Amino acid sequence: MTSTRVLLSALAGAALVLGAAACSGGGEDGDAAGATGTPANGTPAGGGAAAAPAAGTPFGGACSAVPASGKGSFTGMAADPVATAASNNPVLSTLVTAVKKAGLVDTLNSAKDITVFAPTNDAFKKIPKDTLDKVLADKKALTGILTYHVVGRRIAPGGLAYGDFTTLQGSMLKTSGSGESFKVGDGAGVVCGNVRTANATVYIIDGVLMPPK
Repeated sequence: MTSTRVLLSALAGAALVLGAAACSGGGEDGDAAGATGTPANGTPAGGGAAAAPAAGTPFGGACSAVPASGKGSFTGMAADPVATAASNNPVLSTLVTAVKKAGLVDTLNSAKDITVFAPTNDAFKKIPKDTLDKVLADKKALTGILTYHVVGRRIAPGGLAYGDFTTLQGSMLKTSGSGESFKVGDGAGVVCGNVRTANATVYIIDGVLMPPK
């Protein structure tokens, strides 16, 4: 097993523990029609779904941690490209460090109409420090993990209901949920969603997503 696979396996285990404890067109998907995976009958198992928040309206309990004013606020983030916007948000500082180490700042800032699933600092803290340090020092592994958090089009909340999206890493990423409750990948939850930046829609999540081996 290569060192990269060892790192990915270790991180995957950490991501599963967290879960147990808790590029295409530039248009924005307003509902599940933008995803490739949709139930055969086209409706949720319960016979109906709660209405998703309106496009451009952030939602979720962790949104209260976002600064009320300044560059790190919702208004401030909307004016900057996504990597710059994240760097001004204190709840995303570990992610920003990882993006810088992978050399992805310019890539993300210059991309047009993308969706970023952004793990919080607390999400990264669930990963053992020695494992995280090794990944941060392995640019290839780190790039694969980070690009698995990015989809090449904007996705509105309704599009997460039955999502099956191709990430920039190349693997598929599934999403599910309704209303203001959404899951991403193997159990990560959206804690502050529908955050706008100049070139992206951001969903802040409570887990680090791991690409398939």
